[in-house]
Amino acid sequence: MITKSIRRTGLAATAVLAIVSLAACGSDSNGSAAGDGEPLTTVTFWDPYPQYDDSSDWAKYVESCAPEGTTLERTATPNGDILNSLTSAVREDNAPDVVLLDNPAVPDAAVSGLLASSDDVDLDIGDADENLAGPGLIDGKTYGVPIGANTLGLYYNADVLKSAGVDPASITDWASLDDALAAVTADGSSGITFAGIAGEEGTFQFLPWFWGAGASLTDPGSPEAVEAGQLLSDWIGEGYAPKSAITDNQSASWDLFLTGDYGFAVNGSWFAKAATEQDFEAVMMPIPAKDGGAAPVPTGGEFAVAPTHQSNAQAHYDAANEVIDCLVGNGNQVTTDDQLGYFAANAEERQTQIDADAIWTPWADAITNAQGRTSDLGADYTGTSGALSAAEQASLNAAGDEDAVSQAFAEAASSVSQ
Repeated sequence: MITKSIRRTGLAATAVLAIVSLAACGSDSNGSAAGDGEPLTTVTFWDPYPQYDDSSDWAKYVESCAPEGTTLERTATPNGDILNSLTSAVREDNAPDVVLLDNPAVPDAAVSGLLASSDDVDLDIGDADENLAGPGLIDGKTYGVPIGANTLGLYYNADVLKSAGVDPASITDWASLDDALAAVTADGSSGITFAGIAGEEGTFQFLPWFWGAGASLTDPGSPEAVEAGQLLSDWIGEGYAPKSAITDNQSASWDLFLTGDYGFAVNGSWFAKAATEQDFEAVMMPIPAKDGGAAPVPTGGEFAVAPTHQSNAQAHYDAANEVIDCLVGNGNQVTTDDQLGYFAANAEERQTQIDADAIWTPWADAITNAQGRTSDLGADYTGTSGALSAAEQASLNAAGDEDAVSQAFAEAASSVSQ
């Protein structure tokens, strides 16, 4: 951690989540007296990046955003634990000052009273693209600021495809992708990696196939939804995808691709730079839709948000305002997003990134056209995502069994209609 003795300058860092220990009754979690108007001496910051330890450049970058006269304490935790932890912290009035919250969780957190609005915190919400800012607009109020964006693509190993006689340009729909997987595996390589892990991370990776089949989140049991589940289930059954996909997160599935044995990997733009550093040629193409063209892909990325406080609320909100401005204020977002491998949420700043580094060029259209996960359902997305996750898990375990896949999505539809 860094204690600031002078006011910080415009360094940027991303507001993120983690779990902090609850303080004793006589004081709040930020090291100041519980009475209103007391200045903070400690500002707490949660982020979902446990891969960055306290010695990392990221940790030092975040700590540099401490307001004058305070120390910033950063805690990181896996993304799936954050919303529950935040719920408990707000209930006990021991919430952090700033959290980096996964964008589809923002509506749920806002309607549950966990977040202060931008009016309360006096945030400059900036001019993020509409599809990226959408999750933060709930019932006419704005909650937090997108720190950046990422999305998914289909990476391929050009060496593996060449050996198997597969022309990447021929892969335009699901049928041609399946043909490529058959050719690659027949040639002795492995097929495709993806993250099918239970929870939002798996749902995030499933959505391009779900939307690419023509399915809608308003009807998770539709025939189109079943088709998407069947596609991935068949990959397990045919041996095109590893059985570990059922529990693989995005990092684990990427590590499999980096072995050089796989022809394809569904994964994120945050691995674009790493893809250029391999011994084999790794190239990104859009994920194909069932009947051709690029499938819609979901917007990824977090919002810098200020949790609700009761005791000494204004001091907490003032601190949150300073930290968030340091991360994503005017001119800061690109610096922050370069730390994380994200795109800026503003088109003009994003173009600055693309112009500076050609590795981002193939991703430009994907980010511009990406769909918000909460656009159709708002706070109801959380429940639907959980139902889709359960259906995908059951489909992968079914390993091609059509009756089991159909039943899984019927149960998903039933669970969200109750």
